[in-house]
Amino acid sequence: MNLSRRLLLGATFGVPLLVRAAGKPASVRIAVAQPLAGQPPSFSGSSAAIAHAKGWIDDEFRADGIAVDWSFFKGAGPAVNEAVSNQQVDFALQGDLPSLIGRAAGLQTRVIVATGARSNLYIGVPPGSTARRIEDLRGKRVALFKGTNMHLPAVRLLEAHGLNERALKIVNLDTASSLAALATGDIDASIGSQDILRLRDKGQVRVLYTSKGNSPVFTRQSHLLVTDRFAQAHPDITERVVRALVKASHWASDESHREDVLRLWARAGTPFEHWKEDFEGQPMRVRLNPTFDPFLRARYHEAVDHAFRFRLSRARFDVDSWIDTRYLSAALRTLKLERHWPVFQADGRTAGAA
Repeated sequence: MNLSRRLLLGATFGVPLLVRAAGKPASVRIAVAQPLAGQPPSFSGSSAAIAHAKGWIDDEFRADGIAVDWSFFKGAGPAVNEAVSNQQVDFALQGDLPSLIGRAAGLQTRVIVATGARSNLYIGVPPGSTARRIEDLRGKRVALFKGTNMHLPAVRLLEAHGLNERALKIVNLDTASSLAALATGDIDASIGSQDILRLRDKGQVRVLYTSKGNSPVFTRQSHLLVTDRFAQAHPDITERVVRALVKASHWASDESHREDVLRLWARAGTPFEHWKEDFEGQPMRVRLNPTFDPFLRARYHEAVDHAFRFRLSRARFDVDSWIDTRYLSAALRTLKLERHWPVFQADGRTAGAA
C-alpha cells in the first residue's frame, strides 16, 4: 500500500493527515506468535500485549506518519519464523526456542528486549489417571505444541525425571486442540500453560505438575527480536519500539496495576481468575522484567545448548552476540529505569542472596 493510500485511509478513519519523514519506513511490521482472540481482539501474557492493548507502539509513530502493522500467527513461533525468512516482518514477539531455531537455521535476527519471563508450565491429566508423578507418563500419549517455547522446558523437565520424548507418545497439538483432546480422553496428558486450569475447574482434569513454586529453570521465556536488516537501516526506530515496550513493562510492573494487567490479558480468553492464580505470590516486576539479567541470559545459553543436544535446532551459536542490549540500555537510560527491576542470579535467586 503506497503512502497516499495510507494517508487517505487515515483521513477516512479520523486520523490526522501526516507526512512521513524522509528516510523513515512506511510501516513497522510486528509479528506475534499468538492468534488474536476475544472482544476486543487481544493477545496476552506479556508486556507487548499491554502495549498493543493500550496502543502505545502505534502512538509512538503516529506523528511520523509511520503505520504499525501487527500480524498474528495461530501457528505460533514456527509460523513467525517463516514470515521472518520471507522478509514479511521486521520485529517478532516469540519465545526462546522458535527464535533460536530460526537463528540456528540462518535467520539474521537480534533479541532486543524481554517481554515475559518465568511463564509457568502445567501438566494436566484426566481425573481418573493412574499417573501421580511425571515419571508415570512413560509410554503415555502426551500432547505438546512442538517448536514453541513450551517445547524446550517440557523436554528439560522430562529429562530431570529420567524421561525423554521417545519415552512418551508425543502428539503435536496446539493449545485449543490439546485441551479438547484432553477433555475427551483422546490423550493421556497435556503439557501446556495455565489454560489447563479451565478443564480443572470443570472437573475434567487434574493438575499433575506446575512449575509454579518449583524451579524457574522449567519456565518459559519470551522476547522481541528484530531483523538485522531493519535494525541496521533504522536503529532509531528500533530503539523507539524498545522504549515503548519498556514503558509498558514499567506500567505493568506496578503492583497497583496488577488487576488491570490481568484483566487486559483475560480479554484474550483465559479467565482473570486463572491469571490471578498463576501470578499469585510473584511480583509483577519479576514476570515482566524487560532486562537480560544473569538468570535470563543463563536460560538462553541453556536453551541454545539443549535445543542442539535434543536435536531441536541445527547448531549452537554465540548467545551473547545474539542478545543485543544497546537499544534496551538506551531506553532504560532515557526513562531513568536502569535500577528499577530486580537482578537474579543464574539459578533464579536474587543477586546477593546466599
